[in-house]
Amino acid sequence: MIPHLPLAFGAMNYVEIIRDASFIELAVLLLLMGVSVASWALIAMKATQLSRARAQSLTFLDTFWKASRLEAIYQSAQKLEGSPLSKVFCAGYEELSKLAQTGNKEGGAEDAMSAKLGGIENVERALNRAATAQITELENRVSFLGTVGAASPFVGLFGTVIGILGAFNNIAEQGNATLATVAAPVGNALFATAAGLFAAIPAVVAYNSFVSRIKVFDTEMSNFSADFLNIIKRHFFR
Repeated sequence: MIPHLPLAFGAMNYVEIIRDASFIELAVLLLLMGVSVASWALIAMKATQLSRARAQSLTFLDTFWKASRLEAIYQSAQKLEGSPLSKVFCAGYEELSKLAQTGNKEGGAEDAMSAKLGGIENVERALNRAATAQITELENRVSFLGTVGAASPFVGLFGTVIGILGAFNNIAEQGNATLATVAAPVGNALFATAAGLFAAIPAVVAYNSFVSRIKVFDTEMSNFSADFLNIIKRHFFR
């Protein structure tokens, strides 16, 4: 007759797992539960942020390539606060406006040429600074997901090892090492590993997805900056 093994082969009783857990096991479970909730909240927040950035960036690009005046593009871009591309454009346009206000004050031909060269460099620096700032904003807290994905399985494994050691100590004290007495406490200990994987897997998947999407934004901002510089060189620095 097979002995009754409620935890190993039957339905898992989470109340019993928590009740029978040692202080360290309970601390591990609470830690994993906390980081899991935090990572899911961050996943939802970042997914919303990146989706909004994608939608507004497409709207901005449509406006940018269809409009005939930079001022009109600037007014539209200011309304698209979630778009990294619109922020890059606004930074470049504002720098270009400053140059336009001071450009007429230059005297001779050499001064004019120097102003043109310096103006192009100023606009390029403004675009690069804005792009870097946007990437930093998009990457904010994403590293937390990578940390959760990398560390949670080991934290869970630590809880499992502690639980198994405690179970074996209890078995040694009782002097009874049947399958029924071994399976339940070992099953309780393995629950910590399962909790670690439950926290890690969504975090790793989300981290890789977000990093990939952010790289796309980085490439798009670099390409847009190059296109914008070419446009202003043709029209403002001839």
